[in-house]
Amino acid sequence: MTPPVASALVPFTPPLHVDQLLGHLAATAVPGVEEWRDGALRRGLALRRGPAVLSLAPPRPGDAAVRADLLTGSPDDLDEAAGLVRWWLDLDADPVGVDAALAADPALAPLVTAAPGRRVPRAVDAGEMAVRAVLGQQVSTAAARTHAARLVAAHGTPLADPVGGVTHLFPTPSQLAAVTADELALPRTRQRTLLGLVAALADGLLDVPPGRLEDPSRAQRLAELRALPGIGPWTASTVALRGLGDDDAFLPGDLGALAAARSLGLAQDARALERRSAAWSPVRGYALQHLWGVLPHALNALPAGTTTP
Repeated sequence: MTPPVASALVPFTPPLHVDQLLGHLAATAVPGVEEWRDGALRRGLALRRGPAVLSLAPPRPGDAAVRADLLTGSPDDLDEAAGLVRWWLDLDADPVGVDAALAADPALAPLVTAAPGRRVPRAVDAGEMAVRAVLGQQVSTAAARTHAARLVAAHGTPLADPVGGVTHLFPTPSQLAAVTADELALPRTRQRTLLGLVAALADGLLDVPPGRLEDPSRAQRLAELRALPGIGPWTASTVALRGLGDDDAFLPGDLGALAAARSLGLAQDARALERRSAAWSPVRGYALQHLWGVLPHALNALPAGTTTP
């Protein structure tokens, strides 16, 4: 075990559905940048005083805080890292209010009762989320991770003090500007989409601090993202929900959400699910987490063998 250089307890309002939240982040972890090891989620971060590796262990039953350990980096960056954890794990959410709103729908009430406190697994950076969303268009979670890992290895900043499998920072927009179509093992249309997105990110498209969408400038950035060629509703809504804090963003065309909706008798197609989701506004993003939880998937559970401390 790597001893931390600094640690903080980041509080939250219970309940917190840990399996879904950390399970999602572990299942989608980009090799080189993120990993699940020794019962904790690790991630490389670019903090104010330099690169660092952050570790998050699942809170124990009854806890009202997540322990955040800086394994490398400056202890003086602990407050900044804790702020990112609050955003990344959606710890500022009001789970009681969200659950009450969703449970008002008889179709969702049993899901909320079975798994209270679901959160939205956010992204530490909106631009990174946009790149990862494009890489995940119409492919499996494993394929998306592989594509992202190649970009990280080729263009990410290597960590001077790697920890386990955390060896790089995710590439910045300026670093990604060096990406060429030849190195992308993607269909040509998605190559063009990614290169267009990267160019827009390098021009500052999503250069915003983590936070919710209420800021009008963030809504404008999202509109500009949607205008880019190849950025469809699924990609834009993913970035809105996980990167820009739009709690009402919804993905009616998502295959997992649709499969869950059909199994629950809510809707048979994306258009019907979009209409049905109006009852869950303005917290449709949390309803989406419950839909994803209906069917078995690695996103819904902590990695095998994990035990809370």
